[in-house]
Amino acid sequence: MTFAHPFILLLLLVPLALIIWVFRRHSGAVVMPFDYSLARGKRSLQVLVNLAETLPLLLVALVVVLLAGPQRLAEPHSRRALTNIEFCVDISGSMTASFGGGTRYDGAMQAINDFLDFRKGDAFGLTFFANNVIHWVPLTSDTSALRCAPPFMRPETAPPWMGGTEIGKALLACREVLRERQEGDRMIVLVSDGESSDLSGGNDLEIASKLRSDNIVVYHIHVADGEVPGDVTNVTTTTGGTAFQAGDPSVLKAVFEHIDQMQQTKIEKVSTETLDDYEPWCLAALALLAASLVCAFGLRYTPW
Repeated sequence: MTFAHPFILLLLLVPLALIIWVFRRHSGAVVMPFDYSLARGKRSLQVLVNLAETLPLLLVALVVVLLAGPQRLAEPHSRRALTNIEFCVDISGSMTASFGGGTRYDGAMQAINDFLDFRKGDAFGLTFFANNVIHWVPLTSDTSALRCAPPFMRPETAPPWMGGTEIGKALLACREVLRERQEGDRMIVLVSDGESSDLSGGNDLEIASKLRSDNIVVYHIHVADGEVPGDVTNVTTTTGGTAFQAGDPSVLKAVFEHIDQMQQTKIEKVSTETLDDYEPWCLAALALLAASLVCAFGLRYTPW
């Protein structure tokens, strides 16, 4: 046990000195007519009265302890380490291609919606890209905004200036978002169906190096038939992630489950907190107060 103001405990010397005086006092008696009778005082009764007299002094001592601010250490516990996950979704025209019962865009957004249930407690952000980038949802633990996003930025209704596919620009834009988060791991989940010209000429390794220096892991999901573009694979491999090929919705769901397993939730120890510990002392003080009131009806010192 510790105290917020331990120097106040020095005041305990005052009630301690008074308690010693109560048990050692001998003077101050008043002579009564029957003092010379054969009746003798009972030692046990004197001790009982002295104990009753010390109750208010013990109450004062407890008040001093409360003023000193008693504290205790809370039980050590663990918490889920935060992961900042930025979804980077392609909304170029090719994302309207048939994919299962809908389009590639529909399948990707449905899989993202399911992935949110796997990673409860993490922070999620949503970025749409084509030739340009739109940060649609900032990083947040409230997933309602992401779940409501699909109808508002469909490839069919995207602004005409979005155009084609520039994955490099989108990754760098997501990098700036994640760099603002000082706490937790950083991850980009890139969903696209095509190749990107801005990753050629060594740009893929340059961008990957920047992402890796900021501890950002990139996972890529290629929602189309055919091989994953090599430059995108270079980015994911360099940052410690993986590229997946998902030709149908069932595979896409399995890919997100696999990413969840690869980027497992971390549990970190939380330092023990110091808490105020007034309750036991207050209960003891109330008990002493009640006992002192009861004793005041008959057990009290008189000088005769």
